[in-house]
Amino acid sequence: MTIRDDLNDNEKDILEKVIKGDISFHRIDSLTDKETAVKIRRYALEEGSGIELEHIRTCSLSIEDATKRNIENMIGTVQVPLGVAGPLKVKGEFAEGSYHIPLATTEGALVASVNRGCSVITGSDGANVRIFQDVMTRAPVFRLDNVVKARDFADWVKDPGVFARMKDKAAQTTRFGELISVEPYVTGNTVYLRFSYDTKDAMGMNMVTIATESLMSLIEDEFGAIPVSLSGNMCIDKKPAAINTILGRGKTVAADVVIPKGLVEERLKCTPESMVDVNYRKNLLGSARAGALGFNAHAANIIAAMFIACGQDAAHVVEGSTAITTMELTKYGDLYCAVTLPALPVGTVGGGTGLGPQSDCLRLLGVKGSGTPPGTNSRKLAEIVASAVLAGEISLIGAQAAGHLARAHAELGR
Repeated sequence: MTIRDDLNDNEKDILEKVIKGDISFHRIDSLTDKETAVKIRRYALEEGSGIELEHIRTCSLSIEDATKRNIENMIGTVQVPLGVAGPLKVKGEFAEGSYHIPLATTEGALVASVNRGCSVITGSDGANVRIFQDVMTRAPVFRLDNVVKARDFADWVKDPGVFARMKDKAAQTTRFGELISVEPYVTGNTVYLRFSYDTKDAMGMNMVTIATESLMSLIEDEFGAIPVSLSGNMCIDKKPAAINTILGRGKTVAADVVIPKGLVEERLKCTPESMVDVNYRKNLLGSARAGALGFNAHAANIIAAMFIACGQDAAHVVEGSTAITTMELTKYGDLYCAVTLPALPVGTVGGGTGLGPQSDCLRLLGVKGSGTPPGTNSRKLAEIVASAVLAGEISLIGAQAAGHLARAHAELGR
């Protein structure tokens, strides 16, 4: 059997033209069904490279759904090992109970480390977790004639009547999204407007982009400000930025726990004092000396693994990595640990959340789809993610305080 034997004559003809360059990869979708289009692209790559792509052909996803919503020029799937840590006891406003944490990763020792942190938190009666803000932002940029017009524009934007018209206009583009605020930022004759929205259970980037585009038309018509770009990088999306760590983006969430001294010594094989010292000199002083925006041990590790497992936009790990980890002794000599995530964009509808494997992971956490009322499922997911990050931070700082980090990677990282 050759790689073409499962194609009919018409499909083989398409493949030949793709190999010759007469038909582009993107055009194949309009010439046959989605599953066959995936196959033809893969066959063309195999013939052109002389490499058999043996593993990426294995796929349990709905190709029709994936190519409609999530991917272009699809040729197959890349599988990532999925592990589970927990149970993790969470005491939030939206997440209340014990959860098994799905982690998709290729880093040996990560799941084991988070699992140890989950055990310590659960043994300490669980993690408290609260969400302090929940907004998604988009910030278009406008060019004015001079600073006088820039000041007039900034004042106009702040007028309550103008904001009311903007709010109504944005509402026409979405059933669930709501414009919460708009703040102007001026640089010479350039003005950035940072729009903030409540996007309920959606992570919301597409939602706020569409809504903001409609507002750019309103602004141009009513004030005459010239829009330069729908995104002026004051949003700021998928890039490390101080504005997100200060003002927040997505969910701003914090989780904490008090670990009894005896449990630290028993499970983490170190003392509360040593963990406080490592956190202070590593996460706080070390990060400050390096000019880092995140003051944590490896928050991005847990966020990335959960994002991949749960169908989140993996690029938003950048914002999640700005977490701040704090540890201190209580007056009784126990260990207080906390993580604060200023910018955690997550959603339980849209994006990759509809894909089969990711849907399974969301169902495992009890957050699949829209919550009742809307917004509760995405906030529940954010609380679970923050608690899992806390578990990861506790475990890694404990390992470093005990001098076990290299040994754990040698044994489990391979």
